[in-house]
Amino acid sequence: MTFWQLAVHLFNFALPALAMALFMPLAGRWVMGPGRTGLRRRMAVQALSGLVVLAGGLLLHGQDGKMSTYIALVLVAATTEWLMQRGWATQ
Repeated sequence: MTFWQLAVHLFNFALPALAMALFMPLAGRWVMGPGRTGLRRRMAVQALSGLVVLAGGLLLHGQDGKMSTYIALVLVAATTEWLMQRGWATQ
């Protein structure tokens, strides 16, 4: 495997988590309003938690791209955004 093939594989592995990290804070801001946590920090936390979920799914299933991993990614991203937006305190 060449360096470029490895880079493409790693990018494609991380792309769902990075896409969720980009869109979830914007969706959370749209639905719940601006939170106390800054947008960049929320994106960074979303990216880190998403990559952890994808790596956990890879270790658990032995392959990437399982639907249960993507479901877990969406649930973790929504829960993380709700926690950072302090969803329990909003009216």
